[in-house]
Amino acid sequence: MEKTRCLIIGSGPAGYTAGIYTGRADIKPLLYEGDQPGGQLTITTDIENFPGYPEGVAGTAMMADLRKQAQRFGCDVRSGFIKEIDLSHRPFLAKDDHGVKIEAETVIIATGATAKWLGLDTEKQYYGIGVSACATCDGYFYRNQVVAVVGGGDTACEEANYLSTLCSKVYLVHRRDELRASKAMQRRVLENPKIEMLWNSRISSILGTELDGVTGMEIEDTKSGAKKEYDVNGIFVAIGHKPVTDFLNGQLELDEQGYIKVQNPTSATSVPGVFAAGDVCDPNYRQAIVAAGKGCVAAMDVERFLQSN
Repeated sequence: MEKTRCLIIGSGPAGYTAGIYTGRADIKPLLYEGDQPGGQLTITTDIENFPGYPEGVAGTAMMADLRKQAQRFGCDVRSGFIKEIDLSHRPFLAKDDHGVKIEAETVIIATGATAKWLGLDTEKQYYGIGVSACATCDGYFYRNQVVAVVGGGDTACEEANYLSTLCSKVYLVHRRDELRASKAMQRRVLENPKIEMLWNSRISSILGTELDGVTGMEIEDTKSGAKKEYDVNGIFVAIGHKPVTDFLNGQLELDEQGYIKVQNPTSATSVPGVFAAGDVCDPNYRQAIVAAGKGCVAAMDVERFLQSN
């Protein structure tokens, strides 16, 4: 049985920043990187909106920097993932994917949230070269170009409106004949001259080449089955995210979307000694800089908790 004062589950900006801060506090944290070391930023395009990188930086490079920084301050960074955890009493008991048992005085959950995708083979093929799940992250690369957003909720409408400030035209592809977004958000989209609605539509295929990336999309009418091609340079999938919380088996209080509830402005969860940071508890912003800040908050909350318990 291994023992640690702080077990950090998940990497990415939140997890690594929590590792940096708990390491500097001499807590000697143990961090498991999960199935995707570095999180979603390792499969995105260059990052241009994270402070400190005036020329931009590759997601893999930035995560490697954060990882090294956490290790520098004594964070034990391990590959693999936490398979199961018992939060019913302190110290908490966890087991990794190799069967190693861990006893932790505190836990920081930074497992993130994964984007929901359309399930197309071509979607995977062009991910990062024309297909994205974050307009705020990647919209800048499509200035004065034609793009499409897929979805009908508030997120899709927000992304379409945002992209309309950068792009020459935005198609909003929705499988129904009315939007699910709030009335105010619907009005903003429907009154925007740069946004064209494609009602009762779904993307049946994404067109492009390995050299040029996305060049178009094939749209299928959900009622008639008729198909038509459109020229687009980018496609933003905005049909929701799924927080990575299944391994918790309902031991923490979640909101209606499955995100971990925290006691704002802290990172405290419904279980004393368990904290959450990053996209796993953030259905609103989902930005690297926000996740990093919340990783700092969680680390400081852990330090204070250990001092008082």
